[in-house]
Amino acid sequence: MMLRPATLPWFARHELRLAWRDFIAMISGGHRIRLVGFFAGGIGVYALLHLIAGSLIGPAVAAGIPDDKPTLAMVAGVGLLFFSVMLSQALEAVTRVYYARSDLDLILSSPASTRTLFAVRTGAVAFSTALLSALLASPIVNMLVVFAGPHWLWAYLVLPASSALSVAIAILLTIALFRLVGPKRTRLIAQILAAIIGAGFVIGMQAVAILSFDSYSRFAVFGSADFIAVLPGLDNWLWLPAKAVMGDGTAALVTALIGSAILAAVTAFSSLSYGQLAVAAAGVGQARGRLAKTKNLFLGRSSRDVLRRKEWRLLQRDPWLLSQTLMQMLYLLPPALLLWVNYGEGAGAFVVIVPVIVMAAGQLAGGLAWLALSGEDAYDLVTTAPVSAGQILRAKIEAVLAVVGVALLPLLLLLALNDWAIALVTCFCAVLSATSATAIQIWFRVPMRRAMFRRRQVASRAATISEALVSIMWAGTGALLAIFSWMALVPAVIALLVLGAARALSPKRG
Repeated sequence: MMLRPATLPWFARHELRLAWRDFIAMISGGHRIRLVGFFAGGIGVYALLHLIAGSLIGPAVAAGIPDDKPTLAMVAGVGLLFFSVMLSQALEAVTRVYYARSDLDLILSSPASTRTLFAVRTGAVAFSTALLSALLASPIVNMLVVFAGPHWLWAYLVLPASSALSVAIAILLTIALFRLVGPKRTRLIAQILAAIIGAGFVIGMQAVAILSFDSYSRFAVFGSADFIAVLPGLDNWLWLPAKAVMGDGTAALVTALIGSAILAAVTAFSSLSYGQLAVAAAGVGQARGRLAKTKNLFLGRSSRDVLRRKEWRLLQRDPWLLSQTLMQMLYLLPPALLLWVNYGEGAGAFVVIVPVIVMAAGQLAGGLAWLALSGEDAYDLVTTAPVSAGQILRAKIEAVLAVVGVALLPLLLLLALNDWAIALVTCFCAVLSATSATAIQIWFRVPMRRAMFRRRQVASRAATISEALVSIMWAGTGALLAIFSWMALVPAVIALLVLGAARALSPKRG
């Protein structure tokens, strides 16, 4: 079927092809066997999530799910968790719609309508956001359908409505940033906002739970009698999405219509300025301002010091990478708050903090190590410099571990003020986790552009899985050492075995 060029269906087919190619490249890395493994592994994980959801939902349904305010509050709270993830993803995706360069220059210079292009790309963002949310929520919804009845299927109509609303909010935020701070700073601020929004609601609920209920669970807030008492009555319109999820068909249809109408109105309004803002965003990297007069940073410094400063400077300048690392840093705030609240009340309350800090150290070190070792845009320049390969590698590792150390130091000091033994255990296991993740990135390093950070797992599934397993095992070791259990040897030995297997499978031996 031939489609007229530059029409809405034509652009939709064009975007669908690009999205499919991008998806296949991301999950396969150019190897068909990886594609088969991805789908086989994905089906297995999806089935396992259904089993876990069924084991949790089955007893709850057997006890009865009343249609009262506490139940609606719990459903609404879980929905807000999903919505915060939707909004974070939508804000990042909408920012890429304005700043993507690939085929944008060609389309903007053609007689095609930029309004049509923006409408299609906005719809694509809404669809991808809804699809991801549906995949995450489907084990819970499907098990509720099995145990409680088919009326829970109305939840699948609420997800695209929430996605549409999140994309509309993301568009308005992006345009507001363009107007307030200009195209040069919009990308940085938008990425930081995406990280904060993605983690903000979860962190906020955990903070309230810690301060009010001495609990680390975000769901403790929704079950509080004081919290339920201040909520509006059941006839309030704010309960419309929660009622829709629980099987109210009328509420589900109204929610879907409202979300679609808001997105359509925002898209029509924003499409008028898309071409102008996209051109302004495309010119950010080409603008040449006057270079500020600075001192010669190379005088009196060793080559390792210069390389370390280079890595820190690149990390500081790149907004896309900053948002990724900021997300990991934000999840350290609840443990810090729990430390502050329970300071001086014994070490028992802090056992849960140890594995969180150890896991964060491994994940943060793994991401930064990939940036320093594999994501080197000036790879040829660095490798041809009059510096030995060993000096370059040591400088990069030092730069990575220094950033991880600075991030964890305040938490370790708080732990030491309360219990120096737990602080030592946490520091020891965090160092093991960070160095293990860094070592894996050394063994599996493959030169790639730093812009490929979002797809770094494509380079090697073995490296991704090994890094995750090692971080989990060292976190378990830290948790057991904190209670002085000899069982800590078990996860420690497993971590060493995983490292040995990763070294054996890696293409690098040094």
